[in-house]
Amino acid sequence: MTEAYICSALRTPGGRRGGKVSGWHPVDLAARVLDATVQNTGIDPAAIEDVIMGCVGQSGEQGLHIGRNAVLASSLPESVPAVSIDRQCGSSQQSIQFAAQAVMSGTQDLVIAAGVESMSRVPMGTTGAFTRNFEPGSAKSPGLDAKYPGVAFSQFSGAEAIARKHNFSREDLDAFALLSHQRAAKATEAGAFDQEIVPLELENGEMHRTDEGIRADASMEALAGVKTLKEGGVITAGNASQICDGASAVLIASAAAVKAHGLTPLARIRSMTVTGGDPVIMLEEPLFATDRALARAGMTIDEIDLYEVNEAFASIPLAWLKHTGADPDRLNVNGGAISLGHPLGASGAKLMATLVHGLRARGKRYGLQTMCEGGGLANVTIVEAL
Repeated sequence: MTEAYICSALRTPGGRRGGKVSGWHPVDLAARVLDATVQNTGIDPAAIEDVIMGCVGQSGEQGLHIGRNAVLASSLPESVPAVSIDRQCGSSQQSIQFAAQAVMSGTQDLVIAAGVESMSRVPMGTTGAFTRNFEPGSAKSPGLDAKYPGVAFSQFSGAEAIARKHNFSREDLDAFALLSHQRAAKATEAGAFDQEIVPLELENGEMHRTDEGIRADASMEALAGVKTLKEGGVITAGNASQICDGASAVLIASAAAVKAHGLTPLARIRSMTVTGGDPVIMLEEPLFATDRALARAGMTIDEIDLYEVNEAFASIPLAWLKHTGADPDRLNVNGGAISLGHPLGASGAKLMATLVHGLRARGKRYGLQTMCEGGGLANVTIVEAL
């Protein structure tokens, strides 16, 4: 079985809801990172054998097979196929794992794993269920309700439940959120994201190069003033991920393709895991998926140099730290989704870009990425920087 190498890892800067990136049609936004991948590597675009595009809100401007539409809007030839996938927030992390599996099996040699989400233009919930008469319905079928009676599956409720289970206070969550903004602001000022960000030209001719959601002036006082999402709860918009517009792409190549096309590997895929667990508490699965991933890789958490754990809600990475005993100084060292934004289907490849470039910038070797996902799912990807 051949190895799978990451030869390019790029993302757009994040845009706030209704902000600078909202003027970009999501198809063109996705096409932009596909084009940048080709330009960044100098590879013949006709050599790309597949594009796997993660996207959660596959309706409206993101409907009708956004992966294929992105290819058609890009510089890639019509001969390059594509597929659009949805594993909720882990969609483009799954894109990476599917691409690596194709390469490692010898089925393909060059695959772009990508993701896109314009949460300004296709808001969360747009893909809600409808009846045969096109009236509002429910994705919870009678059979599903029989198995989980009276349960309204909710990520917000899951985040609150995790905070209660692990005894995190509102102050704990706000302190983590503040750290996210501080780290992201420091990383931006130091140019830590320069190697991964694809600039976007705006309607006024400005080039957008930095993540729009970072609050360099964030404080505990300001965070304490944000209302909780439920009475008596601890989750607020301040300690949860930001709605965000963005796209990302990772080029996965076989050893033969690396040699044939003169590519420079940035990292190799060391291990891949996906698990399913409790769909009610829902967002706790990265804890247990990490246990399995480390066991399968024959590694301990102390051997991992950097971790990217998606900051969907502050309670998730905090619970992950508590469960794994991981070093908090290695976690989300350049900030996370609370400060940088969480463009749903694009976040998996976005975090991989940050992880790979972060490892190389620090001269470190192993990185672990994991993400909580709707329905009680989690992906874990372990990479080795080269």
